[in-house]
Amino acid sequence: MPNQSGQHNRSKIPLDAQIYTVSELNREAKLALEDGLRTRWIAGEISNLARPGSGHLYFSLKDADAQVRCAMFRGANQSLRFIPQDGLQVILRARVTIYEARGSYQLIVEHMEPAGEGLLRRQFEELKAKLAVEGLFDTDRKLTLPTLPRRIGIITSPTGAAVRDILHILARRFPAVPVIIYPVQVQGEQAKHDIAQALETAAQRNECDVLIVGRGGGSLEDLWAFNEEMVARSVSACPIPIISAVGHEVDFTITDLVADLRAPTPSGAAELVVPDRQAWLDNITALRIRAVRSIEHEAGRRREQIFQLDGRLQRRNPTLLLEQFAQRLDELTGRIGRALHQRIRMDRLRLHNAVARIRAGNPQLLIREREQILTKNGLRLTNAIRMRIEAERNRLAVLAAELQAVSPLGTLKRGYAIVEDQQGQLIHHTTQLKAQEEITGRLVDGKFTAVVGKIFTE
Repeated sequence: MPNQSGQHNRSKIPLDAQIYTVSELNREAKLALEDGLRTRWIAGEISNLARPGSGHLYFSLKDADAQVRCAMFRGANQSLRFIPQDGLQVILRARVTIYEARGSYQLIVEHMEPAGEGLLRRQFEELKAKLAVEGLFDTDRKLTLPTLPRRIGIITSPTGAAVRDILHILARRFPAVPVIIYPVQVQGEQAKHDIAQALETAAQRNECDVLIVGRGGGSLEDLWAFNEEMVARSVSACPIPIISAVGHEVDFTITDLVADLRAPTPSGAAELVVPDRQAWLDNITALRIRAVRSIEHEAGRRREQIFQLDGRLQRRNPTLLLEQFAQRLDELTGRIGRALHQRIRMDRLRLHNAVARIRAGNPQLLIREREQILTKNGLRLTNAIRMRIEAERNRLAVLAAELQAVSPLGTLKRGYAIVEDQQGQLIHHTTQLKAQEEITGRLVDGKFTAVVGKIFTE
């Protein structure tokens, strides 16, 4: 349609352009923002705090130059350890996103804490990671506590409730073990120096088998001396086994991680460091009963052994042994006499047989017997030679006759001749002859030469 000037309106939208709805645009912007920024830690001041009946929290987080809307849903804010208020400085962990319904940029808060405590938390995590890399928390570095220490050292405030609880438990459980208190400040800037110095002093004196280091409960700031790097390294370097007993069971410090054993409370440390007196008395009673029974059993076994040894000694009485040896000597003497008589009889019999064999082997008789055998063998040998010569003579005659039968001389005696040409080749056929050729003939008693005249073929 033409406009008032008579020209047609032309659309500037490209034919291939993708056209978004507002909802689609907000959704794509939300995805791009969430993928690009993800979770962040952010510090600021709470303002415009709202608490609807749903249990969610809505507020703005601002600094001197800017602000951003925040939402903390009920599932996340139930873990808060403080009451959020306008004007309160906080540190929070949040996801950056867009509220699609309004297209507004906002933060979804997952965790929030007061700014002071949050800073301490970050310092705690940084030191924890650093010392973990150095291996100060490794289990193979931790020392084993003695079963019953000869003396216990306590590093804590001398006026606090913790030391009273520890002493009370120790007196109730095992009052025989002496205790040495190393007084220190457990709160404030000087506390870390006192605790480190007390650990060094205890190591130098070497008067205790185990140390309890700790204090009663309090806020994170109150317990911070036990999160100091100086204290952690002093605990790690101490050659005496250390039980960390800082605060309540929910409190956790760097000293707990470095120490050889962590107790949930100072009272719990006293429970761990010494055994229960009554349990030990019961155990000693049981051991005494076992020892008495063992001694009685061993005494009975020894009595039986003595009885057996006495019987063996009686059986080995020298008089009895001599009597047995005398009887044995008589038996052996009789056996030797009988053996000698038997040996003499056997020797006589062998001598008689030997004489008979000598007489039977007279040389003259043997010579005559050998002469007769030699004469017989000579006659047998002569006859055998004669028979062998006759057999060989007959065999030679047969072979001569056979040889004569196949000999060429025999053939020549029957009037045949052997004819050869001038080269000495045998002539078998007339085809081998040529007229006027000279040939040689062999008869039984000599040779002749001839010249071929006329050749006849049959």
